[in-house]
Amino acid sequence: MSQARQAILARLRAANVQANHERSPDSEPVYTPWQATDDAERTARFCEQLTSNHAEIYRCTSAGLTEQLRQILEQVGARKVAAGTAGDYRDNIEAAAGAISLVPFDQPIEDWKASLFADMDAGITHVHAAIADTGTLVLRPDETEPRTLSLVPPCHIAIVNHSTLTDNFATLMDTQHWQQGLPTNVVLISGPSKTADIQQTLAYGAHGPRQLIVVLLEDK
Repeated sequence: MSQARQAILARLRAANVQANHERSPDSEPVYTPWQATDDAERTARFCEQLTSNHAEIYRCTSAGLTEQLRQILEQVGARKVAAGTAGDYRDNIEAAAGAISLVPFDQPIEDWKASLFADMDAGITHVHAAIADTGTLVLRPDETEPRTLSLVPPCHIAIVNHSTLTDNFATLMDTQHWQQGLPTNVVLISGPSKTADIQQTLAYGAHGPRQLIVVLLEDK
């Protein structure tokens, strides 16, 4: 081991020992998860965080979902839309598409990668859960709804059940018992794509979805 590496490791160990000595057993944890006082505050936080991160959010009932999706697809000028092959609202998605070309993700990506990247105007996904504190969507992709649907088309439309809203990430993991078996594939989304690679200036829509539209179903 080089002398430089040994010196770095020695400083890190010393700093860790000092931090442990300075922290008393009764001290407050470094991180205190945000918690809502009621459902109204939880919902408001979720919507505020999403909109502050340049996402759009619509609220409707499950009975109005088809019409809401139809209006959104018309608003974004979608001509070709990619969607999964299953999910609670697959029928609503199909009905909302109408004359729009709805392309099911039912084949290996290698067989239609060019079309997915070049032709699809939007991708529609179901959302497994949502985190109010950060305005984050939690997707659990699988073979019926691959993660590519939320990562490639320029517009991502996500359907969220209100009942899946949780205060924070820690609560989500606890209530869903992730400690007993971590999900094999999770996608966390808190807004449209962005980057600060160019002159450290935050820019939206640099890659992947330039637009994130969330439909929050109030009765679920």
